[in-house]
Amino acid sequence: MAEEKVLQTNNQPEEVANLEKIVTPGQLVMKRFLRNKLAIAGVVILVCMFLFSFLGPLFTSYGEYTIFFVKDGVEFSSDDHKGMDPQESGVKINGKAKPSKAHLLGTDKDGRDILVRLMYGGRISLLIGFVVVGLQLAVGVIMGGIAGYYGGVIDNLIMRLVDIFYCIPTLPVMLIVSSIMVAYGVPQEYKIYILMLIMGILGWAGVARLVRGQILSLREQEFMVATEAIGLHPAKRIMKHLIPNVMPQLIVIATMGMGSVILAEASYSYLGIGVPFPLASWGNMVNTVTDPIIMREYLNIWFPPGFCILLTVLGFNFVGDGLRDAFDPKMKR
Repeated sequence: MAEEKVLQTNNQPEEVANLEKIVTPGQLVMKRFLRNKLAIAGVVILVCMFLFSFLGPLFTSYGEYTIFFVKDGVEFSSDDHKGMDPQESGVKINGKAKPSKAHLLGTDKDGRDILVRLMYGGRISLLIGFVVVGLQLAVGVIMGGIAGYYGGVIDNLIMRLVDIFYCIPTLPVMLIVSSIMVAYGVPQEYKIYILMLIMGILGWAGVARLVRGQILSLREQEFMVATEAIGLHPAKRIMKHLIPNVMPQLIVIATMGMGSVILAEASYSYLGIGVPFPLASWGNMVNTVTDPIIMREYLNIWFPPGFCILLTVLGFNFVGDGLRDAFDPKMKR
């Protein structure tokens, strides 16, 4: 008996050590994510872009719409006339100015500081990404959750609706809506909200299909049978017990979807059906490349917003890939 007690006593530190090695699923995901160098690079890129876009304007003395003029070599702005009148003879807009100490990236064709508009444009592009992805997730989770949980006729109806939305060509719809807004004189400030609404409505089908597939595989498991036995309301069963089990996939979809939405907004703005001027977005700043003279001789006007789009989309894709690998239990590295 004494020997058994000694053995038990000697085994206690080993048991404690084994307990200390136990990690939670969240810690395991974080450990895998931090090992992924590309994912960390993506996080660094996104943090820099967010700081640049949301905090950068706090450290500038120019506004988003500030126009710069020049007379006899003296520059003044629409915010500070310095005793000069922009309507005077000899005063001209300081457009397409080369990079200088006063304007690190120069000015655009309308005499606005490119660096400042890059910051404000980043705000618009990133906010559009968040709003559109949030709308897609909200609609997709609700529709997919209902389809997967109830099944039967409801499932068939929702899935046919998903098929219809998959068949809708987004670009022609945006062109038609843009023409309608012009025809009915919709104010410019409302166009950006309509843009986000349409992009969100047309993009929820993929989320719904994913959520529905995951819920179909979960609803017959023991924990769901138990929730039904205690009489839990279906809405609570879906939102409290089923959706949390789909969160890893939703996080990955949201992260990678951000890059896709930013690219889509840039494409629409480039075509003139996105964020309306004079609001700045990276997409409508790149739109200036349609002028062959600007494309050939003024790299400083169109390259910076294009580079910001490239960096941001890469950052979201790197983070999305890292999260997908981190949430995958089959990943060994």
